[in-house]
Amino acid sequence: MSTTFGARSTTDEVLHGVDLRGKRVFVTGVSAGLGVETARVLAAHGAQVVGAARDLEKARGATEQVRAQAAHGGGLELVQLDLASLASVRACADALVADGRGFDLAIGNAGVMACPKSTTADGFETQFGTNHLGHFVLMNRIARLLKPGARLVNLSSAGHRFADVDLEDPNFERTPYDEWVAYGRSKTANALFAVEFDRRHKAAGVRATAVHPGGIQTELGRYMSPEVTQRLIDQINAQNMAAGEPAFEWKSIPQGAATTVWAGCVAEADAVGGRYCEDCHVAGIVDGGGPVSIRGGVRGYAVDGERAKALWALSEAMVGERF
Repeated sequence: MSTTFGARSTTDEVLHGVDLRGKRVFVTGVSAGLGVETARVLAAHGAQVVGAARDLEKARGATEQVRAQAAHGGGLELVQLDLASLASVRACADALVADGRGFDLAIGNAGVMACPKSTTADGFETQFGTNHLGHFVLMNRIARLLKPGARLVNLSSAGHRFADVDLEDPNFERTPYDEWVAYGRSKTANALFAVEFDRRHKAAGVRATAVHPGGIQTELGRYMSPEVTQRLIDQINAQNMAAGEPAFEWKSIPQGAATTVWAGCVAEADAVGGRYCEDCHVAGIVDGGGPVSIRGGVRGYAVDGERAKALWALSEAMVGERF
């Protein structure tokens, strides 16, 4: 690749000159934020985007700009999906499979962050159940639709540094609940899912990767008060100062979605397959140090192949389905 992108690159810069006509893309979470921007830039470059959302009325309003900026034959259709309900997940997947049209890219973008302790419709801890298990069932059920050369991009986060997955107590039945630990577990799970999905499908020409979009102000932070947000930023800045790194800066939404489209459409498949990406590059493994740094690598446990296999087996057992 002749162009180098980084933390401040935007979706339009990353996809400049990229022709996506004839490509079909599936994106979860298109009712706000990163999902809308991802759908917008893909459709603007000619892709046919299938966007999934829990609230279709909200999604229709949020995606007016997607339809307005679609070009070169690009477009958007919406499908209903509640990742916190496996019945909804399976119904969505079944409808896509029955439709039969393949995908060149699938993006697991939707999620929740740092919410109070609660459970999904199926009794799973909400963050693990929504962010990981919902996508685990959905993407595995539509895997047959992924064409040779297709990619799966899972949105993970630097929040994976808060916690590894807990294979013994995923629902906090014996562990005191902490919203950030729960978020960290779910984001580590998103990365590990990409590792094992990539291992299982790369022989068929389908690759998977995980990405950290960066620190962005979106609806994902709806459960965080301004005081909690500021405390988190203060922690990050103290750590950055100790490491000689610059102070934290928010990314814009187009900057936040850039790594997603870079990993899905621009980067070499062999470079990103089974890896964790940030700021439009593949992250190196960095262990040790504080847990709250927003940038600067991936913890080894989040890209560990054996850990990924174990999580896959646990996930199958929890959802009662083998893939």
